Amino acid sequence: MKRVRSACIMQTLVFTQREELCFTAEKALELNRAEYEKYKADLERVNTRYQVLSESEEADGSVVVRIRKQYNDKTDVSEYFE
Repeated sequence: MKRVRSACIMQTLVFTQREELCFTAEKALELNRAEYEKYKADLERVNTRYQVLSESEEADGSVVVRIRKQYNDKTDVSEYFE
């Protein structure tokens, strides 16, 4: 029988707006930052442990984030966050 003792997931997320909306880069960055902050708030609201590894802004206003997060809440993931 196989059991998962602990698990985390690493993701690279890109927060971007649809090109057909034709936002300026500054407006797109503002909207993408707001979406990114909402994403983090949602993780905190459901008590998902996470760690932002890096974040950067692209010339088009996109926000690129590398994140490590808890895969499920039933296992201890402390070793991934030390």
